[in-house]
Amino acid sequence: MTHAPTHTHDHRGEAEILDLDAQVLAEHLTALTEWLPVQAPPRRIVDLGCGTGTGTFALLDRFPEAHITAVDTSAAHLQRLREKACARGTDGRVRTVQADLDAADWPDLGTPDLVWASASMHHMADPGRALRQVHDLLAPGGLFAVVELSGFPRFLPADAPEERPGLEERCHEASDRFHAEHVPHRGADWGPKLTKAGFTVEAERAITVNTADTDPSRSEAVGAYALGSLRRLRHSVADALAPEDLAALDRLLDTGGPGSLLRRDDLAVRTERTVWAARRTG
Repeated sequence: MTHAPTHTHDHRGEAEILDLDAQVLAEHLTALTEWLPVQAPPRRIVDLGCGTGTGTFALLDRFPEAHITAVDTSAAHLQRLREKACARGTDGRVRTVQADLDAADWPDLGTPDLVWASASMHHMADPGRALRQVHDLLAPGGLFAVVELSGFPRFLPADAPEERPGLEERCHEASDRFHAEHVPHRGADWGPKLTKAGFTVEAERAITVNTADTDPSRSEAVGAYALGSLRRLRHSVADALAPEDLAALDRLLDTGGPGSLLRRDDLAVRTERTVWAARRTG
């Protein structure tokens, strides 16, 4: 599940987070793709806001006969995706398209049987128009899967760090205020919006993620994921935090300091994601 299209200039940093997201949450993504209520294995798939290919490669694994058109605004992300496809030997099944999906005219994306949009619809300037365009794009009977995030993942225990307990929750409260202004559709209930666009919503599923009880060998990836995510979070909340909170956050992000996130052994990824499966019935 990706976080693109991206409206940031830090493509490299975001790409690394997207790749870590795919690594840490691989089992949950596999569960989502296996859950999709497809009527027959799709042969033509479009991944809207594909990022570095998290959804693209999960769908290629799930549907080995499928070809995928991966769409994103970032040329750097698409290049990274193509390199992965070559390394996996699946480059013959992937076509990349760089496009701004807020533009009036979309590029030719064929007539897919399945469209996948993970954490991308909330970036659209006019989500209703984008949903209608997906409806018209799909083959009759085709499926549209929309995955939405509840927000940034959480990583720290509630009583951490010791000198500023609850710091992460306060960061999230500030982040939610920031995103309510700049990305108002993040966390939206897409069911009614899909129905309004002409889809029949066939199923909805919420997944709660908590990696605390998963393979401890992934702790290094979880630490890197936490570090990258909280660095990005800092950019949107720095002006809203109390000076003591900002100083505590900076101590967590200082990889060379004694309070570094990477020195902690109590990190876990906790997040929620919801997927809607909507059919084009006409």
